[in-house]
Amino acid sequence: MVRQSATKAAKKDLPELPVVDDKAIDFETIERLFFAYRDFVSDPDAILSKFGYGRAHHRVVYFVSRRPGMTVADLLAILQITKQSLARVLKELIDSGYIRQMAGPADRRQRRLYPTLAGRELALALSEPQSQRIANAMQGLSIAERDAVRRFLDGMQKQTVAVNPDTDGAD
Repeated sequence: MVRQSATKAAKKDLPELPVVDDKAIDFETIERLFFAYRDFVSDPDAILSKFGYGRAHHRVVYFVSRRPGMTVADLLAILQITKQSLARVLKELIDSGYIRQMAGPADRRQRRLYPTLAGRELALALSEPQSQRIANAMQGLSIAERDAVRRFLDGMQKQTVAVNPDTDGAD
């Protein structure tokens, strides 16, 4: 009996969900994106696992390597994570010799991040199989089709999708 009342209490705490017409959802594209992402990160994941690292390490090494001298604040903004989340990953990469942190030239409190040679090599080793996947997927596409892929990916970033429970999805 106690178990039933706990279950009922938990259900009462759930937020109300909008009614959604599932015919308006592009499940095919959603699934393709899920599977593409799974495969896109699989090669770097395998490399990172040998170091005991994960995807957060990959993102940090990637962006620091692409933008040497970026500040910790810049990295936090790009990754959209908290200082606490970044601190552990960054410490591991600094302690392992993949990233170095230096005070800013104008403001000594500012922390600038640079890849070491080992960090640059790691970033390249992680990016190479991803670049090869992209090249294979783009093979045979015209310049216009490649541009369409890039426009699609740009369009997927930073989109705010408003869900209005009062509409039926047919605009």
